[in-house]
Amino acid sequence: MMYIEIDFSSDEAIYQQLCNQIIQGIAMSRLVDGEVLPSVRQMAEDIGINMHTVNKAYTVLKQEGFVKVDRRRGAVVSVHADKEKALDQIRRDMRAVLAEARCRNLSREDVHRLVDEIYASFAEADAGTGTDTDLPG
Repeated sequence: MMYIEIDFSSDEAIYQQLCNQIIQGIAMSRLVDGEVLPSVRQMAEDIGINMHTVNKAYTVLKQEGFVKVDRRRGAVVSVHADKEKALDQIRRDMRAVLAEARCRNLSREDVHRLVDEIYASFAEADAGTGTDTDLPG
């Protein structure tokens, strides 16, 4: 089951928290290709945030190729298979994360171990949870 939890005390923007949780839901097969996300209004109401914030998250997810917007159905999970574009985006994102790791004196082995642990958690979720969701709406 997928629950959206917003940490209002976090320094991370609320729309980014929402994006990250939806992307993690896709990675863990809690959200699958073709699945309709709750409407902007419903999502905002259910998790207690502004509709504009949800709209921004859905827009970012669309730009990044995780959802498409269908006039009749709303936001629909749609993971594009543009591997080169995905690799470029992940390379940019990881560059900042790895710079922080290096500043904090984490070794290459520490980072590899962490990546393996996180990646394995997605595979475990695939095997253990199926594709049921519990998104608001």
